[in-house]
Amino acid sequence: MKDNVDIGKSAEDYLESMIILKEKNGYVRSIDIAGFLGVTKPSVSNAMKRLREDGYIEMDRSGLITVTEKGMAIADKIYTRHKKLTSFFVSLGVSPDIAEDDACRIEHDISDETFNAICDHIDNFEKANKTKKE
Repeated sequence: MKDNVDIGKSAEDYLESMIILKEKNGYVRSIDIAGFLGVTKPSVSNAMKRLREDGYIEMDRSGLITVTEKGMAIADKIYTRHKKLTSFFVSLGVSPDIAEDDACRIEHDISDETFNAICDHIDNFEKANKTKKE
């Protein structure tokens, strides 16, 4: 069972893409999301409408999108999971491209308990390696 409220993988992907695009470009527009996710403009338009109605984003008159605090809580969680899982898989010897794809699949479904256990394992491994080097 998942520990978080399920807003749907697609909505999580849209929110995650928004913080990535904001970091990269300094702004977020629907057209950029479509290109980033490889989806059609009408798909993005429908998703933005739902996310706006549910209070996850706001959009100004010029079409710039801002993730609300409610949306940011979900986007940050998913993006953190993505980065940590990708790094973990690469450390196991998985190629970066495969690690990235696998992290994208797993980040939505992994329980908080399992994710936290992986993070603890990584931290313990890094501490042990640091101690060996000293």
